[in-house]
Amino acid sequence: MRVRIQTPSRIHITLIDLNGSYGRIDGGAGFALEEPGIVVEVETGSHEVLPSPDINPELVERAKFVLKKIENFFGFSARVKILRAYTPHCGLGSGTQLSLAIAKAYTQLHKINFSIRNLAEIVERGGTSGIGVAVFEMGGFIVDGGHSVKVKSGFSPSSASRAPPPPVIARHKFPWKVAVVVPQVSGFSGGREINLFEENCPIPLNEVREVSHIVLMKLMPAVVERDLDDFRKAVSLLQRTGFKKVEVSKYDFASEFLELFEGAGMSSTGTAFYMAVEGTEGKSLLKDMKRFFDERDMNCWSFISEPNNTGAEIIDLEN
Repeated sequence: MRVRIQTPSRIHITLIDLNGSYGRIDGGAGFALEEPGIVVEVETGSHEVLPSPDINPELVERAKFVLKKIENFFGFSARVKILRAYTPHCGLGSGTQLSLAIAKAYTQLHKINFSIRNLAEIVERGGTSGIGVAVFEMGGFIVDGGHSVKVKSGFSPSSASRAPPPPVIARHKFPWKVAVVVPQVSGFSGGREINLFEENCPIPLNEVREVSHIVLMKLMPAVVERDLDDFRKAVSLLQRTGFKKVEVSKYDFASEFLELFEGAGMSSTGTAFYMAVEGTEGKSLLKDMKRFFDERDMNCWSFISEPNNTGAEIIDLEN
């Protein structure tokens, strides 16, 4: 018996509240992409992780961690094959997508009825941002409500937080394709990411209020009304305030890129940069975005993706 699952990836637009004055922290906005996705296959058998040759070793270790967690929790052994994946720590959410794909395929294989949110808790995802968990479950454009300080008292990235995934407070279909460039520079993970939070939080309350205002009164209405111009303006505004401003400041080329490509944003703590596009503009815009890094002798990979408005998909089920 085996189950194969294909996931979306995600763009994380911004965290909302890393101040906590009103009794909640985190919160976030983001959306799902069709590409690049992760494909895993889970089948009955002894405990084993079998990656395709090009899979990043860090993702293999993540898969081993997840398999051990779910085997210990549910009591059944399984074999995991990682058939396709993408670079970790580049702002596209590979850790959460891989973790949930394995967990969901495992429970599907053993006919266990368990929610995605509960699976996320078992595999320790969603402790800061809920975007990755939500786009796996349902795709689309997501705003999550963060964590009560009764549940999570400090500022930390998901990798260092054991809080449950936050509630989804808004979900809509994302209406545009997205041009993405990913320069091959070191992103933030592990201790570096923890230090980023510790050294820069709490964010001043006036900046948190500005982020909240932009998300509520510009970003969200733009998605609902399919107003690409306003969406791009909202994304640009968010790069200049709150924790996103901190994230952008850690790359010496990021501010220049974002000034040149008005309407673009940086996903999560980097290093992926994105811009929503429509019509025929995508190819020429992507070419210009890639040229920015080529001219600075920075290797990058680039693509245009459709939005994903459905979430992860079981693409093969064999009994």
